Amino acid sequence: MNLCARRIFATSANVLALTAASPALANTDAAAPQVEEARTDLEPRTENGRQIYQASQFSRFAPQTALDMAGQIPGFVISQVSTDRGLGEASQNVLINGQRITGKSNDAQTALSRIAASSVIRLEIADGATLNISGLNGQVLNVVTRPDALQGSFAWRPQWRRRVDDFWINGEVNLSGKLGKGDFTLGLSNKDGHRGGGWGYEDVRDANGDRLFIRDVRSRSQGDRPRLAGTYSLKSDNGNLLNANGALEFYEYRGQRTFNRQQAGVPDIFEVSADREDEWNFELGADYEFGLGGGRLKLIGFHRFEHSPFQDLFRSTPSDGSPENAQRFNQVIDEGESVLRAEYRWKAGKADWQLSAEGAFNYLDAESEFFQLDNGGIFQPVPLPNATARVEEKRGQMILSYGRPIAKDLTLQATLGAEYSELGVTGPNGNARRYVRPKGSIALGWKASPVLDISARFQRKVLQLNFGDFLASVDVRNNNANAGNFGLVPPQSWLLNLEANRSLGKTGSIKLKVDLEAISDLVDRIPITATTEAPGNIDGTAKRLRTEINASLLLDAIGIRGAKLDLIGAWQTASLRDPLTGEKRPMSNRGRTFWNLDFRHDIPGSNWAYGGFAEDSGDYGFYRLDYFNRNYRTGPMNGIFVEHKDVFGLKVRGQVFNLTGQTEGYDEIFYLDRRDGPVDFTHTGRNKYGLIYRATVSGTF
Repeated sequence: MNLCARRIFATSANVLALTAASPALANTDAAAPQVEEARTDLEPRTENGRQIYQASQFSRFAPQTALDMAGQIPGFVISQVSTDRGLGEASQNVLINGQRITGKSNDAQTALSRIAASSVIRLEIADGATLNISGLNGQVLNVVTRPDALQGSFAWRPQWRRRVDDFWINGEVNLSGKLGKGDFTLGLSNKDGHRGGGWGYEDVRDANGDRLFIRDVRSRSQGDRPRLAGTYSLKSDNGNLLNANGALEFYEYRGQRTFNRQQAGVPDIFEVSADREDEWNFELGADYEFGLGGGRLKLIGFHRFEHSPFQDLFRSTPSDGSPENAQRFNQVIDEGESVLRAEYRWKAGKADWQLSAEGAFNYLDAESEFFQLDNGGIFQPVPLPNATARVEEKRGQMILSYGRPIAKDLTLQATLGAEYSELGVTGPNGNARRYVRPKGSIALGWKASPVLDISARFQRKVLQLNFGDFLASVDVRNNNANAGNFGLVPPQSWLLNLEANRSLGKTGSIKLKVDLEAISDLVDRIPITATTEAPGNIDGTAKRLRTEINASLLLDAIGIRGAKLDLIGAWQTASLRDPLTGEKRPMSNRGRTFWNLDFRHDIPGSNWAYGGFAEDSGDYGFYRLDYFNRNYRTGPMNGIFVEHKDVFGLKVRGQVFNLTGQTEGYDEIFYLDRRDGPVDFTHTGRNKYGLIYRATVSGTF
């Protein structure tokens, strides 16, 4: 998603070839599954340090895809798609038949949703440090499949809300099966579309807290993201592996907020803030693995392109016929990424080695225009320096990986390497520069007991830049402008991850995670001149500490057969030295707290299930040099569902969200000059959105 798309706010959330994988997964060959007695409980058996779940253990949930199964594994949460640079080391904590999921936007949830549940043999949880796959750490899920005949699944999720357009086209359809000697998946979806909005008010007060006026606020948004994506994999008779993936996606967004300003003794003012985007993008990728010498060589190619026209408009119309005031910001962005990567791995005694080399070319082309309405009602262009330019990066890296058991139940994985980058901006005031950054990690996986796994990883990372931060832009409603900054460099960090997983047997599992990070060259708002600001690298070291506890409790032990309770709680502190005041303050747009409670009860001996959830979160707000904003919820979001697993062969679910009337709130502080000076005025807003109704009809064919 480009710079434009990240501004948008919306209220609302492959089968690969069977492979001779790493030694740790060598016995996951689906052609000869181990025959076991069918089970329906959710207690895994332990084998070679891994937790093994049979497919039959998830039958009570009537799963239709591999994703339905993975979502019910006690204590396991699928990680998000990595934002790391290039393809890099493995990051998603899901493997399919012992192999990484190909591509970048081909996330694990999407890949698993295309695999029919009937193709799944078993699911295995292993510690990433024990696998000969560089970059993995903590719990990793390996889904073992045996695709055969053509199979399909579909889901339709219509949604209804008061005062908001009905959403009828949320859904997906997936196919998988054999194609020639290989396996394929194909999916068409609009599951990331939405219809959103709400109603409320905005209270505007002066520096002393006295009310200036009230705005009545209405908001509407709609977005559709149709996506066609597929994969193909082939294993030849000599063990060579081919994987290919492709995707084509369109994104159409329309958003509008209206403000009816009412103030005693002053004519009412009607204001409209509207933005739109019409994006299309595609991705192509492939990898080929074969034996060479005493090891295996994998060659990988990847290309992605995105075209994103964006418009942001703000118009203010007085009720007494006075001249309108309006501003418009237009931007068209083309961005692309091409990556070539080679990985060679071999075994020497008990050690697993891998040498990888990667070359990447990234670019962003932006054309931007800013207009203001004149007294004649015509939009006139306003100069906006550094808003039109091209940003390019050419990058290469080499990483050597080493892994081996160093004691009973203790495994080491280490990587060491560096990247070289040429980063430049063309256009007026453009520049170019080169730099070298070291990278590497040390990871340990310890099977402390049959029921306790502990892992740790210490890593030196180079973080990805947002190329849009190089360019000037304008927030037309608040009249906030970002100057262009062509001097940005990628942030770097030292990151320590700790994870402990404790199986509770038939009672469930509990997990504790701790992340500690020190970031240099963090991008935040910095002064450019006495009156302008832009994203820039700040001095000093920013620090982040995040802790998370994840528990999954199976309630059969207390007499509620078929019931499951999942809990997640997270807390984070993230701070930096403010480039304006020099004082310590929180990082912008970082979550502070999050909790989620999810209950499900599959009634034994029936096709019925019911449950509910509640969750809440808080963040640290967003800082500009002349402005502060914090968004929050006025209470937890919650909901309930009822599900029947066989309605003429279909699974049908009804859901209701926001039972307790949660609203969204925000506080904004505008300063006369800089944030270290006097306040000018404040906004306090509330947005209601009422009950949300959703039905889900899903099935297989």
